[in-house]
Amino acid sequence: MDDYLIKPETKIKLEEWDADDTGEPGLDKDKAEKRSDDLTTELDELQELLYAGQQHKVLIILQGMDTSGKDGVIRHVFKGINPQGVKVSSFKAPTPEELSHDYLWRIHQRTPAKGEIMIFNRSHYEDVLVVRVHNLVDEKVWSKRYDQINEFEQMLAQEGTLVLKFFLHISPDEQKKRLQDRLNNLNKQWKFSVNDLKERKLWAEYMQAYEDALRKTSTDWAPWYLIPANRKWYRDLVIGTILVKKLRSLDMKYPQPTEDLSKIVIE
Repeated sequence: MDDYLIKPETKIKLEEWDADDTGEPGLDKDKAEKRSDDLTTELDELQELLYAGQQHKVLIILQGMDTSGKDGVIRHVFKGINPQGVKVSSFKAPTPEELSHDYLWRIHQRTPAKGEIMIFNRSHYEDVLVVRVHNLVDEKVWSKRYDQINEFEQMLAQEGTLVLKFFLHISPDEQKKRLQDRLNNLNKQWKFSVNDLKERKLWAEYMQAYEDALRKTSTDWAPWYLIPANRKWYRDLVIGTILVKKLRSLDMKYPQPTEDLSKIVIE
């Protein structure tokens, strides 16, 4: 899985990364889904340890173009996990109140508490992506935000937050298929937005913005992983594998009772 880790200051050309990659030879959907089921079982156990110990916090950031599968990751990777310890925050266009504060104000309010997994479906990275592509603020404003974001995430890490960032990489052809599927399927048309077509025309601009963000904000304390996402089953397997590995590394233990229970008899 380290093949998908973006090392700090690594120059990225997204067109050189295979969105159809499925890892090892011979891995197919059935095998991948079986592995993902096993990972779900372990992830459930690790999440219980996290919640019981109340020592660590986990922030998962999902970014990607429209239809890249952010909702799908939340649905599939975290299926069967106790919802008591997992929360999701989706960041839409900022409200007037949010715009009256600094751009990290609304983000910081939703970072995880001890024992909690928080998933950001889009995030503060919109302020160096959408804001940049649509020229919502001057370059001299958004260009400063890479360092600000790094410092913000470093503070979270120093305060006990495991920060994991996943860029879901799909190809333009795959996005076209998924948009067409939404358009053709009456049960999926609610997901379709004409605005998605306008954003699609800006693909090249978004790729440049993502390449810069991945290079400038993948750090030792908050790394980016570039996830091949054309194959949904492989996308889920890779993210699940990385997440389980990182949670294992926390070496969590169940807390000891605060009083002696050895002589208690339940009648």
